[in-house]
Amino acid sequence: VQLVESGGGLVQAGGSLRLSCAASGSTFRINAMGWYRQAPGKQRELVARISTGDGRTSYAASAKGRFTISRDNAKNTINLQMNSLKPEDTAVYYCVAKVTGPDYWGQGTQVTVSS
Repeated sequence: VQLVESGGGLVQAGGSLRLSCAASGSTFRINAMGWYRQAPGKQRELVARISTGDGRTSYAASAKGRFTISRDNAKNTINLQMNSLKPEDTAVYYCVAKVTGPDYWGQGTQVTVSS
């Protein structure tokens, strides 16, 4: 499975960004997909995930009410709509595909929120 992320960038606090992640290869193996992020000096943390089967979603407390994860199974793509961004959302955002076995990770996309 290969993952390619897009959509990061620089935005002012209160603004919005939309991240996308396109999966290719053995996509039939994917059970769920999600977004993690890692800020400098901090551990990588889960932001949101979505099941490829029933579409069930889950969010980190920091993302609830501001971020929305969605999927397009036909295109093997997930999106993360991020609204009301805060400086503390600044991080490298990674797409992950969960399969039976080790997870697959994208290369990461930088999101920077200026105050």
